[in-house]
Amino acid sequence: MLQQTPVSRVLPIWLEWMERWPTPESLAKESPGEAVRHWGRLGYPRRALNLHACARAIAAEHDGRVPSTYDELRALPGIGDYTAAAVASFAYGGSHAVLDTNVRRVLARAVRGEEYPPKATTSAERRLAEGLIPPLGAPRWAVAIMELGALVCTARSPRCDHCPVVSQCAWRLAGRPPHDGPARHGQTYAGTDRQCRGRLLAVLREAHGPVPKDALDAVWADHVQRERALDGLLDDGLAEVLPDGTYRLPG
Repeated sequence: MLQQTPVSRVLPIWLEWMERWPTPESLAKESPGEAVRHWGRLGYPRRALNLHACARAIAAEHDGRVPSTYDELRALPGIGDYTAAAVASFAYGGSHAVLDTNVRRVLARAVRGEEYPPKATTSAERRLAEGLIPPLGAPRWAVAIMELGALVCTARSPRCDHCPVVSQCAWRLAGRPPHDGPARHGQTYAGTDRQCRGRLLAVLREAHGPVPKDALDAVWADHVQRERALDGLLDDGLAEVLPDGTYRLPG
């Protein structure tokens, strides 16, 4: 849930999920559509399908217990390098490089002297991060670097005067040279296919049964964009069409 979504938005949904589905088995017994329904407005709803598939894999292959090793976690549906490292470290005390956006930015500045990290995580970044992990207290180290990036070494307005490692920061010592790569732009949302998909999915999520096509047509005026977005939902497994032409969340 925290992938690409801030804690403030995730927390109420997470609490609801934990009350409704306290174990992987309890989620696995539900339909994928129920996971999508209770995902609410967190965005990127394929994560709900991945989480449901992950719960079914844990129930079937790991006796209902979330595995503890990086390799086992990485093999689960929807689990990438970051999530596998985070779960193995924070839940089980493993020693792994947990590379989220904040960690990557801190290491880019403090160690490499660059304002921003590359767009995609590189093997060199991973080797650097792994080499900095202390022999004891790896999870605490990961949390500390995350918080440093989130609260002090921020993307747009770093608070260098409050940084505990400012005297060793390669970027600060180099005079804070500006990033020479492509400019970073915020993501647009209004009028996009993503917004259209969200509107259509909201209709399906709030319905108590199959939805006629005209109910979907009513929420987005652009026919071409609406049909494209609807086809995308069907292709992604987030919706399904029934023989009578109505639509619903996946069963």
